[in-house]
Amino acid sequence: MAIIDLANPTRFLRLSDRLLPWLIGATVLTMTAGLYLALFVSPDDYQQGATVKIMYIHVPFAWLAMFSYSVMAIAALGTLVWKHPLADVSARAAAPIGAAFTFLCLVTGSLWGKPMWGTWWVWDARLTSVLVLFIMYLGIIALWRTIEEPIRAGKAVAVLTLVGYINIPIIKFSVDWWNTLHQPASVMRMDGPAMPPSMLTPLLTMALAFTLLFVTLHMMAMRSEILRRRIRALRQREAAGAAGVATATQVTREAASTASETEQAEAQS
Repeated sequence: MAIIDLANPTRFLRLSDRLLPWLIGATVLTMTAGLYLALFVSPDDYQQGATVKIMYIHVPFAWLAMFSYSVMAIAALGTLVWKHPLADVSARAAAPIGAAFTFLCLVTGSLWGKPMWGTWWVWDARLTSVLVLFIMYLGIIALWRTIEEPIRAGKAVAVLTLVGYINIPIIKFSVDWWNTLHQPASVMRMDGPAMPPSMLTPLLTMALAFTLLFVTLHMMAMRSEILRRRIRALRQREAAGAAGVATATQVTREAASTASETEQAEAQS
């Protein structure tokens, strides 16, 4: 099956129906392995102690918050440029998931920052830009709900998504462009990761687990959105059919009434 064939919603539903059990199983296994490595194998930090273990969920949440928005941006291009029939479905399905990951990133960051910085929140460049990302997610979700017609809503959301994508590189490079309390990158560095394998392996395992979780939830949400649109289309057709029947009945009644009046007038004359 070619990738272009997945533009057909029916084929996508069939493929996702086969893939979802495998994705769920892979997610559970990878998450179990990651949690075991993070909680029982990874050592405590010599400065942060056991609180460093928050990193194993906080960092994947941050990565997936940006990854989800990147998926939405690609879907936005698919909507505006390639007119892919599933592009806006993908974008709408990814928005709540990305918002949840961003919210959890902010919460776990606050929990980690309190013992390290002595405060729950600072208006740091990294924290503020992630908060802006969360607000953007909420705005996109609100726009989806404001416009009832899916095609028009998809185009409006696509434009807003592409405009807002400028925030993603700001999040990524904020620790390099400004003086911030947030630590710089420790994994994706030109000279290699700055953490030992005993910490890097659990972190990458958890990142893979949360990525699989995103793919699973995203595919489920896309299926739900396709089915929701089909139900909406069927209801519109039923309503249009009922309106047509009612109109035809009314026309028939009016014609019969006119014919009756004409017969009465002829009889009187």
